[in-house]
Amino acid sequence: MGTDVPMLVSVLSQQLGRSVLNKTGLNGSYDYTLQWTPEDAAPDASDSVGPSLFTAMQEQLGLKLESDKGKADVIVIDRLDMPSPN
Repeated sequence: MGTDVPMLVSVLSQQLGRSVLNKTGLNGSYDYTLQWTPEDAAPDASDSVGPSLFTAMQEQLGLKLESDKGKADVIVIDRLDMPSPN
């Protein structure tokens, strides 16, 4: 059972704490394993021997994460009032 690219993009967005856009044009589901060391891993942790997420994406999946600036839709809430009793 594979994972589609939109699901991968969602997970990457959560891991990176920023928006990730899919510009691959890839469709369908894929089976893959991705191993990396989280940036917040302790230096002496036994699981801190892998590459960064950016390096792992390129070396293990052949996908490159590029930082870019662009327009994004944003919703701004500048006021919140309690509902009035009926």
